[in-house]
Amino acid sequence: MRTDIPQTIYRKDYLPPAYLVETVELGFDLDPARTIVASRLTMTRNPASKQKHIELYGGELELVALRLNGRALTRRDYEINGHLMRIPNAPDEVVLEIETIISPEKNTTLNGLYVSNGNFFTQCEAEGFRNMTWFPDRPDVMARYTVMLRADKQKYPVLLSNGNLVEEGELPDGRHYAKWEDPFKKPSYLFALVAARLVCQEETFRLADGRDVLLQVWVEEGNLDKTDYAMQSLKNSIRWDEERWGLELDLDRFMIVAVGDFNMGAMENKGLNIFNTKFVLANPRVATDIDYAGIEAVVGHEYFHNWTGNRVTCRDWFQLSLKEGLTVFRDQEFSADMIGTDSGRAVTRIDQVRTLRQAQFPEDAGPMSHPVRPDSFVEINNFYTVTVYEKGAEVVRMYQTLLGREGFRKGMDLYFQRHDEQAVTCDDFRAAMADANGRDLAQFERWYSQAGTPVVKAETRYDPVKKSFEITLSQSCPATPGQPKKQPFHIPVAVGLLGAKGNDLPLTVNGKTVGSTTMVLELTKARQTFKFDGVLEEPVPSLLRDFSAPVVLDYAYTDDQLIHLFNHDSDAVNRWEAGQRLAMSRLLRLTKAVSEGGTLVLDETFIEAMRKVLLDESLDAAFREVALLLPSETLIAEQSEVVDPQAIHMARQFMRSAIGRKLQKDLIAQINANQTPGEYSPDAIAAGKRGLKNLCLAYLAAAFLNLDLAERQFDKATNMTDRFSALTSLVHGESSEAERALDTFYKDFEGEALVIDKWFALQASAPRTDVHKVRELMQHKAFNIRNPNRARSLLFSFCNGNPAQFDAPDGSGYAFWTEQVLALDKLNPQVAARLARALDRWRRYMPEQQDRMRSALEQVSASGKLSNDVREVVTKALAN
Repeated sequence: MRTDIPQTIYRKDYLPPAYLVETVELGFDLDPARTIVASRLTMTRNPASKQKHIELYGGELELVALRLNGRALTRRDYEINGHLMRIPNAPDEVVLEIETIISPEKNTTLNGLYVSNGNFFTQCEAEGFRNMTWFPDRPDVMARYTVMLRADKQKYPVLLSNGNLVEEGELPDGRHYAKWEDPFKKPSYLFALVAARLVCQEETFRLADGRDVLLQVWVEEGNLDKTDYAMQSLKNSIRWDEERWGLELDLDRFMIVAVGDFNMGAMENKGLNIFNTKFVLANPRVATDIDYAGIEAVVGHEYFHNWTGNRVTCRDWFQLSLKEGLTVFRDQEFSADMIGTDSGRAVTRIDQVRTLRQAQFPEDAGPMSHPVRPDSFVEINNFYTVTVYEKGAEVVRMYQTLLGREGFRKGMDLYFQRHDEQAVTCDDFRAAMADANGRDLAQFERWYSQAGTPVVKAETRYDPVKKSFEITLSQSCPATPGQPKKQPFHIPVAVGLLGAKGNDLPLTVNGKTVGSTTMVLELTKARQTFKFDGVLEEPVPSLLRDFSAPVVLDYAYTDDQLIHLFNHDSDAVNRWEAGQRLAMSRLLRLTKAVSEGGTLVLDETFIEAMRKVLLDESLDAAFREVALLLPSETLIAEQSEVVDPQAIHMARQFMRSAIGRKLQKDLIAQINANQTPGEYSPDAIAAGKRGLKNLCLAYLAAAFLNLDLAERQFDKATNMTDRFSALTSLVHGESSEAERALDTFYKDFEGEALVIDKWFALQASAPRTDVHKVRELMQHKAFNIRNPNRARSLLFSFCNGNPAQFDAPDGSGYAFWTEQVLALDKLNPQVAARLARALDRWRRYMPEQQDRMRSALEQVSASGKLSNDVREVVTKALAN
């Protein structure tokens, strides 16, 4: 845990490194209690730097030896200030030799080299490498690595590192070694090693250029039957990157390793990707459709980093979205292409929009708001955020929207041509896009430098005499911390016009007919008007098609217009959006009625609109599922002037129950019509049918109806998707069979850690689970707060996924949050900081709750030795 005085790092203060590292030779003598790390760095003075000293970073290290050009250095030859070592007056060319000792078994932060289930793993992004040895640990220091691993052969028969295996052999005393060379320059955050007792599925795969490469998926014994889908996803990723972008695998082998203790989803270390087991292990018995989709996306994401992140990396951590936003966009496109249908692409896009609205928009409006390219940070781990990743992906998507698919590809090609094996900036990427297409994208830079979610207000006017239709767009952006005033963004707004019969009208602008029924309007000023000619009837505008920009659209749609769009819009994203707007307006009215003690009523107009979509066989089941899914309690809270969690929960539950009651027969019919007999497949069509069927089951359970259907499905299900969905309906529907089903489920899957995570998460998020039940679950023999997946499954699911109980009026949820943040901070600050963010929007709640939330934040803030990770979060939450 870092307990030094927090220091704010500013992007404007960037200086190039004083020395460049040409080669790195590393030797690890691996022992859980006492690992010896030896390094030899070949360094040269950087002509771009004016600094005169070598700077190295280190964590909790025991320094054994330090030699410069063969001469042992004493304490008078260097100075250490916290985690920074300076060696002054070094010559222009240096060979620096360092020996340190670390204790991986004591490393509960899972940052650097650590032990999980008796095996060695590393996590070096962002600043974990310095926890193994002193090093210029910054992303703009790129070098070629040679790594020697030595360990007990019986305990650790598998020794892996980046690149290509060049030598292995036996050593005395039952030990063995493996030597790895990475032929490509990389920053230290991409270093990885694994020393473990593992087994692998491996295949030889032929690349487009005719080379054969070795692909391996390494897992613990007993999990080999769960690796097929990850391997197939890897092969699909390699082929897609070749076909879509012309990018090939550049090593002789590519390895994925699964570990049960991991802070994140996965890590793109060059050629040796280390994954959370959650995103590798799957078979029909233990994994849901959502799990399969997650594996495909994350395997793709980490593989695509090989070029967007590894071959071209970021100059400094402020540029994190350069690799993450771009690679999220690439994995989104990959997932959509793997589905292969227009409807499937739309459903994946809708899922992305939901993530933005549920997680990123609130972040943009809260105390942790920051630009896609932040200007400052205290702890870089706190900036692995939905803003950097998901909003960053939207920024990349807007390039493609503005430039077209071919223009975007030209920009990507120029980017790689200019910057291969370099550490660069977001501005370099933007310059490649602009130069490749002859476009001025200077204003577009504001998407990187300005925080907050822009609001685009639309006003329309139809002239029946001139047969013209005008759309006036204006933009604004709320103040965010440190940025009270915003300049206009460059916003692509995709629009279409619907006629009375639901048909797309032809678009004519300035006398020219647009060759498509969708046109991208470029909003660059505070206010602009766009005129369409030859519009023979007053249309219903379909605005922001495919969610063409990450903005809030303000347009005064009537219910009739929304129902028209909900029934007819050819843009599936906007069709879904119309349904969400219909539902949200009613949810907000119901919430107000609950708060004021009024009568709760759901109108038949809305019910019939839902029925029509439910029964529309021309729509894919997957689309009908997302179209019928109500906005979450989090989204309702974001739309509320003052957040009343209990009222929001009661309003949403009332609406779900009303839908279940009034559509009972239709829901049962759809359950029967969307069965998927036979062998399980996670393909989009089958998954869509299961999704729709199980949503219908959930609506019936919300109305406490037909719970026998859920019971039968639970007992007879042949796959985890159907079984877990049935269990969820039994628990949420408060069935008398719920406890039996929970016990049976636990006994059936006691040995499957990822399934038990689901078991904990389901109970933590159940409407009747209060803080006392969560404390009881923490005493369960299967709970271990040191494991991030298990902590997330129970603690995070309660604090972030059960607002009605977490925000209980007596403040018991906030007291529980205080205890767990402080407990986790002593073990794993990264995980603790993410839990700490559960209260960062406290100012939007009712006064009594604000007081209790603020008190909890102040209690954490006043704690003695907080990590920088948690201190930054609570300090910003409490700041005015």
